[in-house]
Amino acid sequence: MMMKYEMTDLGLLHHFLGIGVVQPSSSIFIHQKKYASSPLSKFSLNECKFVTTPLVATEKLTKDEGSGAASEEQYRSIVGSLLYLTATRSDIMYASSQLARFMHCPTSKHYGTAKRVLRYIKETLGYGLEYVKGKNAMLIGFCDKAEYISASEATAQAIWLRFVLEDFGELQTEAIPLQCDNTSAIAITKNPVFHQKTKHIGRRYHFIKDALQEGIIDLVYCPTSEQLTDIFTNPSAKDQFNYHRSMHGVKLAEDLKES
Repeated sequence: MMMKYEMTDLGLLHHFLGIGVVQPSSSIFIHQKKYASSPLSKFSLNECKFVTTPLVATEKLTKDEGSGAASEEQYRSIVGSLLYLTATRSDIMYASSQLARFMHCPTSKHYGTAKRVLRYIKETLGYGLEYVKGKNAMLIGFCDKAEYISASEATAQAIWLRFVLEDFGELQTEAIPLQCDNTSAIAITKNPVFHQKTKHIGRRYHFIKDALQEGIIDLVYCPTSEQLTDIFTNPSAKDQFNYHRSMHGVKLAEDLKES
């Protein structure tokens, strides 16, 4: 492009819109370490005790839990910062989305939970998202909860994403593996007979059988412990959370491979 337009080559990208970019030989790593430091300073949490997970695994947030009102301005400021951080931190996606439900009339408990997420950010300040070079784009799906119906909805999304990837030149020639942790749902899908147990399911959900026969998707059993989407749907204990976080490519910059 420099031969056609007047421009200056500034070298590799290092920073863009609050996102830092590190480009070792084997991957591209994006992070928001500098941006994440701002809410910590703003809310005097630089010296706070850290926590190892964004949310307590057994805690549920509700609208009216009687802990008293909190400052909407401060609460929205924290949650807004967290939502922007999800660009490189999928590990706080669930916590941020839950907190975003209470932007109007937040309580002291909601505010305390938001500050807990910041305490987790303090412990994981150098974390970011790694994209490994040289890998083909392989679409993989996961479905959980509501089992058969969930698998049907995931199939619809997979078909749509298949078209999107094709437009980008990433044609998915093989069946898309759809990971499901329920053997009954898999058995129903692979059984061509509509029996008594599926009469209550709307007909529109049964198109998953056609997608399976046409080789568009392949329903595969996945143990619950390997359900990587759990990090987006519910809080988990430390060990399981750390495992899912690493599988999503969220890691420390110091752990990047140079080879």
